[in-house]
Amino acid sequence: MKLYPFMFRQLISLSSILVFIILQQTLFAQDNSLPRIREFQVPLGTHPHDVAPAQNGSVWYTAQQSGELGLLNPLTNKTHHIALGNGSAPHGVIVGPDGAPWITDGGLNSIVRVDPNTKNVTLFPLPENTSNANLNTATFDHNGVLWFTGQGGIYGRLDPRSGTIEVLKAPGGQGPYGISTTPNGEVYFASLAGSYIARINLETGNATVLQPPTKDQGARRVWPDSSGNVWFTEWNAGKLGKYNHVTNEWKEWKLPGQKPQPYAIFVDDKDIVWISDFGSNAIVRFDPSLEKFQSFPLPSPDAKVRQLLGRAGEVLGAESGTDKIMIIQTTN
Repeated sequence: MKLYPFMFRQLISLSSILVFIILQQTLFAQDNSLPRIREFQVPLGTHPHDVAPAQNGSVWYTAQQSGELGLLNPLTNKTHHIALGNGSAPHGVIVGPDGAPWITDGGLNSIVRVDPNTKNVTLFPLPENTSNANLNTATFDHNGVLWFTGQGGIYGRLDPRSGTIEVLKAPGGQGPYGISTTPNGEVYFASLAGSYIARINLETGNATVLQPPTKDQGARRVWPDSSGNVWFTEWNAGKLGKYNHVTNEWKEWKLPGQKPQPYAIFVDDKDIVWISDFGSNAIVRFDPSLEKFQSFPLPSPDAKVRQLLGRAGEVLGAESGTDKIMIIQTTN
């Protein structure tokens, strides 16, 4: 069949229209894939530091400035606060195997448990010779023992069944910060001042130092993926790090932006890595399969999200700079 010039013009025109439609659909799909960030105001001056998922979609948070544990109901925007004691300055909060929030309280120098039903507060004070531990973060191992860190240069464990606490000196002194448990039951912590990752022997309590490639990188918080790899933020270096526990290999990626300051980290149930970046006031998403970052600016300026946690379809964060709780919907 012979094609005339006007037929060529029509074909080119149709091709342009198809390309435009495909491009529009691609952009629309990308827009739909963007996470939705919502912010919830909590009482002013409470300085929320860490968050943990509670029942029925609610969120526990430590009100560091007011010495309380808060509970936010995102459906009603209402909050409820529980006083933890005179001098309290809570830092971390996690939900234990018993369903109760467990808190690392630097002001009380104690591990604190709050009954989620009665709201009764139980203190587990550190030994008298470990004052000023500057308690930071906690995690439960697979045997129900709570492990914790203190920036004053300690880490330790609490057996909730007996109430026994053991405090150990951290390698290199000051710095222990984030801590977490991998799916296979290993416990790792990061030392901010020491710039290392450490693996704890759960029987002896000894910590083995694992040194990332970048010197003085300022390892801050850690979180495992489903394979047991340990992801961590490098506060000083502006990088995301990964330690492969099988091969003992390291990988690092520089975050986008001019002066990134990665602080908090959380790996969701899809093995997507979420990071809070103080440098760009954003939440950064990293896809390990593509090795690519996406940055999502936070609605409020100078939010200072110091910790991230989550549950299926949601990433939770505390905005210590704005007295807000942040929730990201990761699925549509």
